[in-house]
Amino acid sequence: MTNYPTDDPVLVTCGLPYASGEMHIGHLRTYVPADVFVRLLRKMRVDVIFVCGSDTHGTPILTSAEAAGVTPKELYTKYHQHYVETFPKLHIEFDNYGTTDDPENVARTIQIVKELQKNGYIYPKELDTPYCDHCGRSLPDRFVRGECPYCHADARGDECDQGCGRYLEPGEVLNPRCAICGSPTRTETRTHYYFKLTAFEDFLKDYLKNVDGTKIARNYALGWVNEGLKDWCITRDLSWGIPYPGDEKLTLYVWVDAPIHYMSSTEEWAKKIGKPKEWEKFWKSKNGRLVHYIGQDIVYHHCIFWPSMLKGSGYNLPSAVVASGMVKIEGHNFSRSRGYVVWILDDYLGRGLDPDYLRYYIASYTSQTKDLDFNWSTFADKVNNELVATLGNFVYRGLHFAHKHFGEIPKGELDPELKKAVETAIERVTVAVNEYELKKVADEVLRVASTGNEYFQAQQPWRLVKEDKEKTGEVLYNALYLSKALAVLIDSFMPGVAEKIWGQLGFAPESVHETTFDDALSPLKSGTVLESPTPVITKVDEELLNELKLIVEERVKAAVAAQNGEVKTELAPIKDTIKYEDFRKLDLRTGKILKCEKVKGKDRLLRIEVDIGVETRTMATGLGHLYKPEELEGLTALFLVNLEPKKIGGIESNGMIIAVEKADEEGAWVPVTFDGVPPGSRAA
Repeated sequence: MTNYPTDDPVLVTCGLPYASGEMHIGHLRTYVPADVFVRLLRKMRVDVIFVCGSDTHGTPILTSAEAAGVTPKELYTKYHQHYVETFPKLHIEFDNYGTTDDPENVARTIQIVKELQKNGYIYPKELDTPYCDHCGRSLPDRFVRGECPYCHADARGDECDQGCGRYLEPGEVLNPRCAICGSPTRTETRTHYYFKLTAFEDFLKDYLKNVDGTKIARNYALGWVNEGLKDWCITRDLSWGIPYPGDEKLTLYVWVDAPIHYMSSTEEWAKKIGKPKEWEKFWKSKNGRLVHYIGQDIVYHHCIFWPSMLKGSGYNLPSAVVASGMVKIEGHNFSRSRGYVVWILDDYLGRGLDPDYLRYYIASYTSQTKDLDFNWSTFADKVNNELVATLGNFVYRGLHFAHKHFGEIPKGELDPELKKAVETAIERVTVAVNEYELKKVADEVLRVASTGNEYFQAQQPWRLVKEDKEKTGEVLYNALYLSKALAVLIDSFMPGVAEKIWGQLGFAPESVHETTFDDALSPLKSGTVLESPTPVITKVDEELLNELKLIVEERVKAAVAAQNGEVKTELAPIKDTIKYEDFRKLDLRTGKILKCEKVKGKDRLLRIEVDIGVETRTMATGLGHLYKPEELEGLTALFLVNLEPKKIGGIESNGMIIAVEKADEEGAWVPVTFDGVPPGSRAA
């Protein structure tokens, strides 16, 4: 079936990254292919919009914020900005990139939930949920771990992340324990709200048989539906998230409002272009098409929960779900804790590597549905022996000979066989786009480049120019024609490289992004002046390659050592020198902790009352995961007392306790304490 090109408007989305950490190569498994796909559709003259956003709610954000001793909003603001700045550096260009905490998403989420309530798809039910007496809190989702009731692997409270990958309802894990302190839990009963997922079983069976995209998305989802669905608990005992309409003591489960951001991000885009109703052509009109690019680990949410929510609230359904394989590093499963990770800024962009090379590797390495194994040696091989030797070599040779012997694009007639080669490539690219198989697209680009190299070798212009300059001009005209076609074809994968080729052919470099596949077939304009060419692709330096390999090796060794308790002490470097006058601005005094108590719902946060001699201050400290309140109460410690007040976890903190981190135990902070020193004593 051919879906593209189409006259229908197409909206492409990507699964939202949690705004809780820096970007790594695992993120790019869906974002790069989706961006390439969008650019290819534009080459086909399709009306396509590309949206995404940062996921800012749920336990992933809350647990990370508590670990960092900051508020969830402070955490997500930091990492949302990181994504906003990093995506363009990788030539990933969204038409809108928002957050699930944006007012538009809150409003649209509440509207959809109320519509589901009105249509009878939500009902209350008493639910037994885990509670940790030690931490003094209810334990939703990632705050609890236990045994998966289906495959018996160790699992998170909302998903079997170490085994079968199945979504788990609250209270479903066996032998639950607190994920923070490890204590066994007890059950606590309260009213929660459920979405009638079982009412959509027949609809899902029909829908999933016909939805476009990758087979793993359809087949996984159909398998789960055929086993029988359960109604879905959509509320949580959390202080962070979108309040549930009708009971604001509860918040909505993150997987309710996260996919709704696909819609609200489209609304934000419509407002941005001055057409606030334009979002409806994707989500309300009969011909709007929705394409979701996701990782296979969230198929359940996108093929079962999400279409049921849309069906129940009267919006368009996804027309395609494209699920990708997972990412491995050097043959090992991706794992930050075990050291198998490649960080985009520190390990790649920060070392001067071209973002286009990584884009090409990710999109062309393997089939969309297979696992992608990132290996530095394979990466270098694809750049040096595939891109440089085949594509880069052909383009540079043609430009070099034409500039050297003519100084301009010479006169010539287009060789019908070469034009046919480009036409065939475009036909095959179109088929591959309809299959969501970008490796096949990349293969066609290289086939055209190989055709060019074969043509160049067969015609031998370095010899021909000594005998027949006019004939040489025709050969070079055709070589440059193929280079022009290659710029159009490679643009979706490597926009920076395409600009270099396009510019050296005498065009405005950035105008290559406005070209369509028809432009790949149009003849060149003879007489266009050619500047001295430069290589459009350069080899990966061997010394840098060895350095990058070593980084992964050392990272894995360090992780293994940490797991085995063999932690190597690495002292932090001394910070930049400050002036004595700056140090004198710090007011460090002893203070006695009169009262210390846990902050409800904040595992790491403690509220302390401190006598600093001249007055008693309220402060907040993030030492709650290391010390019990009774262990700190009564201590005389060192405090910074002239720090600007800051609200932390709802507490206005008027000062900061001074603690040191053990050099041989990362994260082990010890307050600086004193005996026999009265409160208010100054340090200098």
